[in-house]
Amino acid sequence: MNLIILDHQIKNFIVDMRSSDTFMNLKGLGELAQKIVETRKNDIYHLMFLLIKLALILSIATATVERAFSAMNIINNRLRNRMGDSWMNDCLLTYIEKDIFNSINNELIV
Repeated sequence: MNLIILDHQIKNFIVDMRSSDTFMNLKGLGELAQKIVETRKNDIYHLMFLLIKLALILSIATATVERAFSAMNIINNRLRNRMGDSWMNDCLLTYIEKDIFNSINNELIV
């Protein structure tokens, strides 16, 4: 049922966007999403707006996961390949959030 609704929304969305001067000369999905909210078309095309939001956050979510796996490979090298899950999580947390940990005074930690 949702696929049928999405199919209709896509067709109507394309026609509506192409016929509106408000949506001309937009540069990228970010500007499109902002304009959709400003014109309150996110209520009309809620499924399309959801797809646009997902497209906008997908690269951020993917990059975060890739950074975490990269950090895991740095921490879990041959010398530490037998560490437990808890110790690995602690090391990953301090490595990934190193900006926060660098701002803490070492005297406070001791």
